[in-house]
Amino acid sequence: MIPFRNKTPKRRDIKTVVARYSDHRDELKKDYESRCGYCNDVDTWRTVWFEIDHFVPQKYLNTISETDYSNLVYACRSCNNSKRAHWPTEDELTHHKNDEGFIDPCNDNYDKQFARNHSGRITHLTQLGKWMYYKLKLHKPQHEIIWQIEAIDSLIEECEAQLDKMDNELLKERVLNLYREYRKYTKQLGSI
Repeated sequence: MIPFRNKTPKRRDIKTVVARYSDHRDELKKDYESRCGYCNDVDTWRTVWFEIDHFVPQKYLNTISETDYSNLVYACRSCNNSKRAHWPTEDELTHHKNDEGFIDPCNDNYDKQFARNHSGRITHLTQLGKWMYYKLKLHKPQHEIIWQIEAIDSLIEECEAQLDKMDNELLKERVLNLYREYRKYTKQLGSI
């Protein structure tokens, strides 16, 4: 098994009062390193689909404001729509109970709920992870595909560095053209 993600996102302690929670978008994108807090997909290929989720749904908020930064999650549209207002405990302070509910994606325990197989497919490791896995629809193939594209992109960067050291100009140019074609198509994914 492969770790679910390389790094747990951490929210800064931002206390800035804003009129709308969406005013925190830039800060959230930075803290989540342009990744969905729930599935870890990078927004490179789906920028228009990233939204802001209220970890504790707005209808259960009693002690914190809907614009409170500590309750916001940078999320892809898929995870945000899947999670919606699901909150089994119906209590702002109780995130999960009896293996149902959610763990804040900025909590290190979130990563202990999931792993990835050799192809990047997300799998659940615990009963609570299983509940979140199905609620968030982490079984969707898009998560595996985006993980694979990222892996290929990293390999291309490594190969480009090696190509710079090569003397065979014809081979070098053919490989670089292949990389350019690949990048042309992956950039188009963001506009779909």
